[in-house]
Amino acid sequence: MDEKTPFIVYCIEEYKSAEKLSGKAVIDLFNRYRVIDYIRSYYEALHTTGRQYIVNDINLYIKARQPA
Repeated sequence: MDEKTPFIVYCIEEYKSAEKLSGKAVIDLFNRYRVIDYIRSYYEALHTTGRQYIVNDINLYIKARQPA
């Protein structure tokens, strides 16, 4: 386990709570849009922000990748 894993778990749990989704629904969504890869890539910036910013950022990331 690297230093990013606990933060990824935190992001999953916070997103699940904020969006009122099941754990499975969040994992399916994150896998579909490669959100975990995004979190890993931008860990340095994201881990310095707050919960609401992270949830909003993930929502923007997913929205930008959805078909028009």
